[in-house]
Amino acid sequence: MKNELKFEVALSKLEEIVQKLESGDLSLEDSLKVFEEGVTLSRNCAKILHDAEKRVTRLTAPKEGEDPAMPEKEIQAERPLQIEEDSEEAPE
Repeated sequence: MKNELKFEVALSKLEEIVQKLESGDLSLEDSLKVFEEGVTLSRNCAKILHDAEKRVTRLTAPKEGEDPAMPEKEIQAERPLQIEEDSEEAPE
């Protein structure tokens, strides 16, 4: 796996950061450091969501020559199951 955090882990850490900042117990300098970490995590989460949305769009887009108005059950019946491997993502 890449050095990126999984979405769920990053989101959990981001929630912890929000709690720390909302508590008001941090100094200004510590607040800025924690905020900076939160911005990085937020951008990471946004990228993961964007990539997931692109995958869903690609997977649900009609293949060339298919009628986009055709129900998915009929599309599946007309074409054999194709498993696409994404070379960038390896299962853990």
